[in-house]
Amino acid sequence: MGSTHSRWWAYGALTVAAILALGFVVSLAASIGEIAIPVDTTAKVVSNRLFGTAFELSRIHQGIVWDYRLSRALVAASTGASLALSGVILQALLRNPLAEPYVLGISAGASTGAVSVMILGLGYGVLGLSGGAFVGAVIAFLLVGVLATGAGGTSERIILCGVAGSQLFNALTSYIVTTSANAEQARGVLFWLLGSLSGVRWPDVYLSVPITVIGFVLCLAHVRALDAFAFGSDAAAALGIAVRRVQFTLLGVTAAMTAGVVSMVGSIGFVGLVIPHAARFLVGPSHRRLLPATAFGGAIFMVGADIVSRIIIPQQVLPIGVVTALFGAPAFAVILYRVRRSA
Repeated sequence: MGSTHSRWWAYGALTVAAILALGFVVSLAASIGEIAIPVDTTAKVVSNRLFGTAFELSRIHQGIVWDYRLSRALVAASTGASLALSGVILQALLRNPLAEPYVLGISAGASTGAVSVMILGLGYGVLGLSGGAFVGAVIAFLLVGVLATGAGGTSERIILCGVAGSQLFNALTSYIVTTSANAEQARGVLFWLLGSLSGVRWPDVYLSVPITVIGFVLCLAHVRALDAFAFGSDAAAALGIAVRRVQFTLLGVTAAMTAGVVSMVGSIGFVGLVIPHAARFLVGPSHRRLLPATAFGGAIFMVGADIVSRIIIPQQVLPIGVVTALFGAPAFAVILYRVRRSA
């Protein structure tokens, strides 16, 4: 009884620490930039907007914090949480530590779908950018599934098929941009595909945050099934898990979260791979603890990466996908080395 109480106390303390850390990095993201704004000024801007207080503040500072930086930080947080949660789900369902939306080609398919709407106008007025990204993500995953089934269906072959599918959809995206986009469109799309938070505003917050919250709640509703999948689909079925229904539901959640992210900020890699492993190291393999830790970890990491992207080069914003790759690629090599040693 005492040990259980101690575990829950430690879990609660870790949750509070994660919330405080997320609030801290969001405050930093709203304060740091070409124009430095004190953190207390940021707090006063938020207080004026949300609680109707009447602190005397510069209109320029209010506009920068509320209309630009805070919305950007919130989209970055929801983006990181969505990608990290997607990585956890795919790693559990496929029983492969290297599974994530970027590696499995879901991000590339979503990019192709979004670019098809953006440049070719396919489904324009019906699908929209998010809808096109979702259709592309679903098509990419179905293609990878078909290829993997034909190749034997092992987790290693699924990863290889995902890499092949990713290259295919990246090639399609490049072809569309090269043959159908003008110079200005091509420049904008290529920068966006590297991951960009420059254009996000409050309407994007109203879309990204609900997607992340709903996806998180649906994942939490399946923690028992996710734990069961650690022993394989047959073992999960023996425990009374509706394997096909759970797989369909969670893969749909993954596709929706990935599509939402790509439609707003482009294709960002390594978050869904690295953050779940870091969270698993901190809280263990139980998904009841792993899912919240991963969501907070992804949010904190992405907001931190956005801060780095804005300050690493003076008077220039680096694509956020470049920053995540700089941190993620070495971590990927470490994970791959550990997987090979344990095999």
